[in-house]
Amino acid sequence: MGYLSGVTLLWAFSFSLIGVYLAGQVDSYFSVLMRIVLAGLVFLPFLRPRQVKPAFAAKLMLVGAFQLGIMYCFFYQSFLFLSVPEVLLFTVFTPLYVTLIYDALKRQFSAWYLLTAAMAVLGAVVIRYATVNPDFLIGFLVVQGANLCFAIGQVGYKYLLEKEQTQLPQHAVFGWFYLGALVVGMLAFALLGNSNKLPTTPTQWGVLIYLGTIASGLGYFFWNKGATLVNAGALAVMNNALIPAGIVVNVLIWNRDADLLPLLSGGVLILAALWFNQTWVKRRVETQR
Repeated sequence: MGYLSGVTLLWAFSFSLIGVYLAGQVDSYFSVLMRIVLAGLVFLPFLRPRQVKPAFAAKLMLVGAFQLGIMYCFFYQSFLFLSVPEVLLFTVFTPLYVTLIYDALKRQFSAWYLLTAAMAVLGAVVIRYATVNPDFLIGFLVVQGANLCFAIGQVGYKYLLEKEQTQLPQHAVFGWFYLGALVVGMLAFALLGNSNKLPTTPTQWGVLIYLGTIASGLGYFFWNKGATLVNAGALAVMNNALIPAGIVVNVLIWNRDADLLPLLSGGVLILAALWFNQTWVKRRVETQR
């Protein structure tokens, strides 16, 4: 849980940084490509290609293509249709995707994990239930594409590491994850990017460098490593812990209006879901195995 909690705090800034400094100003596909390139450079020195089976490397690349490459293409586009709080609101379904995909891979159905995910979704909805842009449907669908890809990636990584044990530490193989994402990023920018909307200010470049090296480079590694250490219910709940964290950052730093009562109420529900999962569901599932 420590890894997931730390990355949650780290990623809480990403939503606002993208919405304030990049969305509509810098080509979204260039932003995606730069984040992937910078993140990959962080782990490239640790790669040991000769010690990794090609099939395992290919699977890691596929995971990265979904969780980082395709997800970012959806994610950055969503800020063209939605505000930062609306993007946060529409991520509430990610926990459901996480539990359902994990159960499908395991050929099982854990109703208790689904219940904890649903509790987390309810908490997130309480936080951000408000009147949204009447033209939100496209933005909503774009965010769901991002949510689904993010869920496929993190669950795929967890399942892959559980099924195919490797003697190498995770940081020595994680570069393949970014190489898979890089393929998507390069194709997306080549086909859809706008070279006339590259960063023009030191602030924009600084935000991209931070998002690439820290939020993506370190963030995705520690998030996926944390995913391998918890059960599917806890992983699902932690996906929605990003929502109150992101809103708090948005309120405190960028002075956006927020109703504190729903924020506190929803946060309590999400924490209750996490407590329920860790103290009751986890023990019950383990006794049934």
